[in-house]
Amino acid sequence: MSTSLIIVIVIAIILVLMYNSLVAKKNQVDNIFASVDTQLKKRYNLIPNLVASVSKYMEHEKSLLEEVTKLRSEANKPNLSDKQKIDLDAKTTKTLGSIMIAVENYPDLKANENVMHLQRSLNEVEEQIAAARRAYNQAVTDYNNALEMIPTNFMASIMGYKAKDVFVISKNERKNVNVSELFAK
Repeated sequence: MSTSLIIVIVIAIILVLMYNSLVAKKNQVDNIFASVDTQLKKRYNLIPNLVASVSKYMEHEKSLLEEVTKLRSEANKPNLSDKQKIDLDAKTTKTLGSIMIAVENYPDLKANENVMHLQRSLNEVEEQIAAARRAYNQAVTDYNNALEMIPTNFMASIMGYKAKDVFVISKNERKNVNVSELFAK
């Protein structure tokens, strides 16, 4: 076997390995995002129960309830991009947090067994969403690194792969929570 044939075979093997590596990373990102999406759907399925349970108590916070209902409707639209889902998740997280804080202002509501169960369910789903986001962000970081690093960046460019967005928390969510404000009322 000639040296040039051996070199061609080695290069072909390297290209196949890079190709397979990139495909695996892309598929991992898609698979983990599907897991995040499942958790988000679980959250959106709980929202009607939340609205029904708290609406009669929270007339003053009606705009919050309307906002979370609107966000749920948007999230259930078909063909949303990953970026749109990520943006809706951030808005929903913020609005649900505001509702849960508002619930604290209604002693009768806070003591209601249905609302307590719903809060526990939402907390559990939120923890699952957070774990899924962390896994997704790690997979996206690995994928994006492969797109930028030599030599896989050449193969990624040929394949038309583009960088993916990670879940990012808003500036408001990064602030320290002022616990005294929560108990001020």
